[in-house]
Amino acid sequence: MTTVDAAFDKAGTGPFQYRLLGIFGLVWAADAMQVLSVGFTAPTIAQEFGLTVPVALQTGTAFFLGMMFGAAIFGRLADRFGRRTILLVTVALDGVFGLLSALAPDFWFLLAFRFLTGLAVGGTLPVDYAMMAEFLPARNRGRWLVALEGFWAVGTLAVALAAWALSLLGVANAWRWIFVFTALPAAIGIWLRLWLPESPRYLLRVGRAKEATAVVNQVLVANGQASLGASRLAPGDQPKSEGLLSPGLRRRTLLILAVWFLVSLSYYGVFVWIPARLASEGFGFVRGYGFLVLVALAQIPGYALAAYGVEQWGRKPTLFGFALLSAAGCFLFVVAGTPVVVGAAILLMSFALLGTWGALYAFTPEIYPTGARATGMGTAGAMARVGGLLAPSVLAPVVAHSLAAAVAAFAVFLVGAAIATWLIDVETRQQVLA
Repeated sequence: MTTVDAAFDKAGTGPFQYRLLGIFGLVWAADAMQVLSVGFTAPTIAQEFGLTVPVALQTGTAFFLGMMFGAAIFGRLADRFGRRTILLVTVALDGVFGLLSALAPDFWFLLAFRFLTGLAVGGTLPVDYAMMAEFLPARNRGRWLVALEGFWAVGTLAVALAAWALSLLGVANAWRWIFVFTALPAAIGIWLRLWLPESPRYLLRVGRAKEATAVVNQVLVANGQASLGASRLAPGDQPKSEGLLSPGLRRRTLLILAVWFLVSLSYYGVFVWIPARLASEGFGFVRGYGFLVLVALAQIPGYALAAYGVEQWGRKPTLFGFALLSAAGCFLFVVAGTPVVVGAAILLMSFALLGTWGALYAFTPEIYPTGARATGMGTAGAMARVGGLLAPSVLAPVVAHSLAAAVAAFAVFLVGAAIATWLIDVETRQQVLA
């Protein structure tokens, strides 16, 4: 008998994982486009339906509410019914309701479609990561998980370029075209994901060892290795309790959720409030599409350094360092006195915050056993959505009083995230998955 980990160590990373990364990455980029389309679509939504821009931005509130519920619900369903089934359902809903958003006849239909799109997107994100982690060998799992998170930068860049092009062309009702553009990758992803097999770790956990062996053989053969032949997969040890708040998981769950909340509160606070507020204070260049493209490009080296760090330094040190660097970017913004330093601070925050996300997404699925992995990722994703919902509303009075005070608060939140990271009771670098 052999274990899944031994078989995947033998298979290494090759064509199978590259196909997996491409399929997951396509929808991951689409999800980034869906999330970030809120700011790009609000002005023309307001114009078409005779609304103010703040009212039009409620499409973002509906979307984030959907994501919060979707992450919590579909993550748990994936642990119960399997990763593949839930992935197919969520990406289908993502594509369908994303396209229906572009056809909304009035604002109320649009709010409903954005909520349902958010529900689907919230479900795809945690399950993607749980499943990707379960097909990777321990020795370079972190690097590949950060690479998947890097597709977020691809989506960010794509939606910024699309909005820029529509603006230059003077297209009427540009929001409809943006929603079509953001939904198409998910619609294509429906067919691509039919190729995906079920996670062998999930199959073993539910007693389907023969199917698990067939999937592992598929991975081995795709990567140019001999199949297991007559060998059977050992089920491996399963923990007695898989609840997120069970004694063995309680500490890491509470701490990792704190990190997700504090990082998301800071991330959405920075990128919702800063560009619009600075534009009204004479630094309008930070709101232009060209600057947004530059901000998106700054994310790419952040992901690259995170991919290097999680394997060379470990998950915890990398996440800890990027959280502190993000706090430093916020502090630089607070003390900045010129537009050049303001721009540099925003670019540093983009670089460091996205590196933080990369390390966080690599670390989180590894701290949970197979029976709780998708639930853990879903709960973390829901916590991130709570931060996204609170950032514009709860922090609004602080921003109105003093933007510097708000950004200083983000720095404090990020230092808190770094401390919570350091207190987590496990380091998962090159460790096999439970």
